[in-house]
Amino acid sequence: MTIPTVEIAGVPDPLPVAVLDVREHDEWAAGHIEGATHIPLQELPARLGDLPEGQTLVVCKVGGRSAQAVNYLAQQGFEVVNLAGGMLDWAAAGRPMVSETGSEAYVL
Repeated sequence: MTIPTVEIAGVPDPLPVAVLDVREHDEWAAGHIEGATHIPLQELPARLGDLPEGQTLVVCKVGGRSAQAVNYLAQQGFEVVNLAGGMLDWAAAGRPMVSETGSEAYVL
């Protein structure tokens, strides 16, 4: 199965789709896409009911965990696409992020 993937240059700004962040809690707290849903990769099977509806962009730090998530979620019938380069490419492209700590957002 081919994993649906998009490069940061192909992601519209503002985003027309929901975002699912599958990184760990400390990574999320340091910086994430505003409005994203946070479900760490290991929690996905138990939290399918918490997923956003419709097409969803799935992100992690570099794209590996999100590719795993997209592979799994597509098999469950979700309309998902992986962000190649993950949050590192998101930040490098100057896309906005927020943090849970009150300090400047960054990719951990």
